Amino acid sequence: MNIYTRKQRWKLALLLAALIIGVASLWYTNSLVEKLSEQEKKNVKLWASAVRQLSEINEEQGDVSVALEVLRSNNTIPMILTDANGNINSFRNLDSIKSEDPQWLLTQVTEMKTEQEPIEIIFGKDKERNFVYFRDSLLIKQLRYYPYFQLAVISLFLLVSYLAFSTSRKAEQNQVWVGMAKETAHQLGTPLSSLMAWVEYLKMHGREGEHLEEIEKDISRLNTITERFSKIGSAPSLKKEDLVEVIQNSINYIQSRSSSRVKFTLINTANHNIMAPMNVPLFEWVLENLFKNAVDAMTGEGELNISLTDQQQFVYIDICDTGKGIPKSKFKTVFKPGYTSKSRGWGLGLSLSKRIVEEYHNGHIFVKNSELNKGTTFRIVLPK
Repeated sequence: MNIYTRKQRWKLALLLAALIIGVASLWYTNSLVEKLSEQEKKNVKLWASAVRQLSEINEEQGDVSVALEVLRSNNTIPMILTDANGNINSFRNLDSIKSEDPQWLLTQVTEMKTEQEPIEIIFGKDKERNFVYFRDSLLIKQLRYYPYFQLAVISLFLLVSYLAFSTSRKAEQNQVWVGMAKETAHQLGTPLSSLMAWVEYLKMHGREGEHLEEIEKDISRLNTITERFSKIGSAPSLKKEDLVEVIQNSINYIQSRSSSRVKFTLINTANHNIMAPMNVPLFEWVLENLFKNAVDAMTGEGELNISLTDQQQFVYIDICDTGKGIPKSKFKTVFKPGYTSKSRGWGLGLSLSKRIVEEYHNGHIFVKNSELNKGTTFRIVLPK
């Protein structure tokens, strides 16, 4: 299991924990709302009982203060009292302005009937039937929506935390990358200077020949590598370069170090030189990473076709091999630091390539298509 997979599992575990907390909170709040709603229903029944008591008691026969106090105590639950024919006798806790419209009150009765079962009241000796229509109070309605608001806040908090964590981690990783790259360039500088001095010393003493030329080539290569590392973390200068020439130079370098059974082909569909702004040492690094990966995927035998397409504002570079292919689920994962299918390697090549193309050249790199045991095509898009 690589580092990226472990991180993904930790993120999934945290997300699952947050989901469980959110669902538990939603369930608890809904349970509480149901209990409060039931309590309000009991209060409405008590109110209905008080109304009935008020109708049965006259002032000469007894004290009606208890019933009146119950009526006055209802300051939250919207109610409407109607007779058996649907005529409105009284109402409580409704909009004082809208309630002046009889039609609006009738609409409220219809809505309340769908929300709560009305309570029947039998008045006096004549057994006159009345009905109490009601709905949940504003507090109950607010509590019903509170869990969803709570979930939204938790989700927003998780999103902000995740973005902050990812940003800080990315910044930290970038600092490590930049520090390692610049330290590597610095460390390479001393032995390179020494080697160059030794080459000049040998030339001064008449030591010429093929072996010395090869040493000079290797020193030149090390200088290129040092230059590449020194540019990581700095804004590289871009200038118009002949893309065909740059790609051909990278092909020549990798081809001379690959099996003769790997066939390299450069196809320029535009049939003319294509100029694009780039930093040659860094962009050659991208090409070499892709070419090496392709050669490894073909296990030393196959075809590597590099196709150039000029699309006026952009240039498309398609690098197509006949290797073992990449599963579709790994199209994005291959660019993550630490991901590798090789037994040896750090899994940084494609991650570094993506950084160079997208951050330094304002381009884009992705897996265009791939089939297992048939091959893979990487596409680089560069602005002209």
